[in-house]
Amino acid sequence: MCFTDYLVIISTLNTLLFPLCCQNVNADQTAADFDSFMEQFGRRSEVSGEERHRRSLYVQDAAKRHAYLNAFFKVPQSAKYGINRFSDLSQQEFRDLYLRASADRAPLFSGLKTEGLPDKFDWRDKAVVAPVQNQEACGSCWAFSVVGATQSVRAIGGSQLEQLSVQQVLDCSFQNGGCNGGSTSQALNWLKQTRVKLVPQSEYPYKAKTGICHFFSQSHGGVAVKNFTAHDFSGQEEAMMGHLVERGPLAAIVDAVSWQDYLGGIIQHHCSSQWSNHAVLVVGYNTVGDIPYWIVQNSWGTTWGNEGYVYIKIGGNVCGIADSVAAVFL
Repeated sequence: MCFTDYLVIISTLNTLLFPLCCQNVNADQTAADFDSFMEQFGRRSEVSGEERHRRSLYVQDAAKRHAYLNAFFKVPQSAKYGINRFSDLSQQEFRDLYLRASADRAPLFSGLKTEGLPDKFDWRDKAVVAPVQNQEACGSCWAFSVVGATQSVRAIGGSQLEQLSVQQVLDCSFQNGGCNGGSTSQALNWLKQTRVKLVPQSEYPYKAKTGICHFFSQSHGGVAVKNFTAHDFSGQEEAMMGHLVERGPLAAIVDAVSWQDYLGGIIQHHCSSQWSNHAVLVVGYNTVGDIPYWIVQNSWGTTWGNEGYVYIKIGGNVCGIADSVAAVFL
């Protein structure tokens, strides 16, 4: 499918998802004051004229979307949607800036389910998950996902948890497009084939823009990926839970179109799971409450969602969470 066809389909989806009947919400009641929005989220004070008017309208449009999305609120744990730092972006701008991952078709998982899984499991409890990062206005989620899985698996193996260089993957994974997007599978395949060692982030810091690849000698220390697996767990999310417990945090590609408006809670609706566009790190799950959910680390900073995390209902492949899931081996 070409990118133009993709946009046409997404436009049609948005029309269905946010129908005209939901556009009659009184803007005076629902739109956040734009000056307050600018101050709260640190937007440029010099925004004026036509751009200011346009962004003010986007905030009003976002408030109308939230009225529709929050109408699906059923229980206290349900996802909540509202004004956040992405609210002055059009839906198209948001996709162009942040949803730049692509997914290669993964084979269906054909292994056995793991028996005796705990009711809840979170790799953060083992101190092997690095803090939430912020990709900023760069389509580098695919690199954050791959590096996040790699550094966690290394820590699970007994090494000290250390933030590895996302910028190195962004600059050097030649099969991908840097800030213009990429594939977790292609990045992992590049790491496997080249045996490139990922260096600490302190040695190759993140710049939120694509740069020239900096090469290191073979004798330079770092972390090399020996292998990886990528599977489609759709219809087999219990098996995916076992995979998470046995292999470590998992790099997954999801449909995050509705995440522009997400504030917190467990997402159960508004994800088509048909167009994968964003890479994340699945670090745990919880099946104790009324709504079982995945615990997913995002790369949009700690002010987004649940302190940088999003919770996604287990079952039904919500947001396409199970479509393309990769595990790393060191």
